[in-house]
Amino acid sequence: MLDIKDKRVIIVGTGKSGIGSTVLLEKNGALPLVYDSSEKTDKAAVKEFISEKLGWETKSELYTGVFPKERTKDVELAILSPGVPADADFVLYMKEQGIHIWGEIELAYHFAKGRVLAITGTNGKTTTTSLVGQIMQDYFDSVYVVGNIGYPYTDAAPQMSEDTVAVAEISSFQLETIEDFHPQVSAILNITPDHLNRHHTMENYVAAKEAVTRNQTKQDVCILNYENEYTRDFGSRCPASVVYFSSAQTLENGIYLKDEEIYLAKDHKTTRLLNVKTGMNLIGICNIENVMAAIGISMSAGVPMENILASIQQFAAVEHRIEYVATKRGVMYYNDSKATNTDAAIQGIRAMDKPTILIGGGYDKGSAYDDWIQCFDKKVKKLVLIGQTREKIAACAQKYGFPKEDILFEDTFEKALDTCVREAQAGDAVLLSPACASWGMFPNYEVRGKQFKEYVNNLGE
Repeated sequence: MLDIKDKRVIIVGTGKSGIGSTVLLEKNGALPLVYDSSEKTDKAAVKEFISEKLGWETKSELYTGVFPKERTKDVELAILSPGVPADADFVLYMKEQGIHIWGEIELAYHFAKGRVLAITGTNGKTTTTSLVGQIMQDYFDSVYVVGNIGYPYTDAAPQMSEDTVAVAEISSFQLETIEDFHPQVSAILNITPDHLNRHHTMENYVAAKEAVTRNQTKQDVCILNYENEYTRDFGSRCPASVVYFSSAQTLENGIYLKDEEIYLAKDHKTTRLLNVKTGMNLIGICNIENVMAAIGISMSAGVPMENILASIQQFAAVEHRIEYVATKRGVMYYNDSKATNTDAAIQGIRAMDKPTILIGGGYDKGSAYDDWIQCFDKKVKKLVLIGQTREKIAACAQKYGFPKEDILFEDTFEKALDTCVREAQAGDAVLLSPACASWGMFPNYEVRGKQFKEYVNNLGE
């Protein structure tokens, strides 16, 4: 366990991860210096929240705006929240002072016990992590589902024992700052362009994802998507033993889809596992891939296949990910607010089997929309656009022949929903799958999805 007693540690960020890190550090005798660059941060409220979680009045110091650089003296360790770029000016300054930089995941790993199953990828992380978490909880006694899914790893670490299984959703932001983090089973579900405003190049982004395997050996396992160019190619360089899954190829070794059936090929033997229409509740090829990944992770963690398949059959969709909301006046409404990039939004379109009115647009992360528009495949009858990216998306859609008269701009989310209701006919689907982040209009994609569901559920029959 890390020796931090009576040592000053800087924590950058006051969100869930920052608070979790502060509490864990203070409980283990450290002297936290908590910093948030926003001068609007309510210091009193943050300190009160930390104190509530501690069970005593916090001794941590809280700074906002500009951090007093003299307070970095004698500091050896800083903990970054995931939203803080590793190349931010203050972080670079701390590195120049010889301060060791970790993220919340690395900190928690040094205090946690038991095994770790780590799941990353551009899309599908939350669904796969939730499903694997359910499979583990149905089979093992001590299981924690942590990380980017919303429950800080640092909150769970003190409760873990040698028998614990931690199922961790890990983002590229969190993987930037790992050092000793060592999962026994890892998974890279897919890699497609995303967060390039943060990572700057595709090479940096790919390297961050691949880092989940950095400390693995051939005694460990990594689950990889055979149909993704980046993950397929990584298999030959991966330090762990690789198990592939495929939605399009028959594999000699691995898990694959063929004619609506999922199979396992292993040791020159092929076993049928489940029918995707009757053996699971999730829809769309993306979710079939998530299920195959979950099977690979779970069997590598020692869960018997019959238990894995039983848990899959009981599992329902994750909120905000191609989530069926309701049918109103013969129109089916789907909430895919978690589709914050084009690859995720492509999966949403592919899951639709009805004429679809699509709500898109939002914050501009520098993405291109060509692949998303090209997958519409005559399914999208109206494109309702909002947010910063609406003109950019509209121009791209028209470039590929989408009719200008079927592209509708709205200034607010509620007006966009009103337009969908007006345009939809019985037998249609309305899909919120924006291909963009929610920032600028909403605090996060969860708020966007909840507003969509509230609106739909309040519609009359």
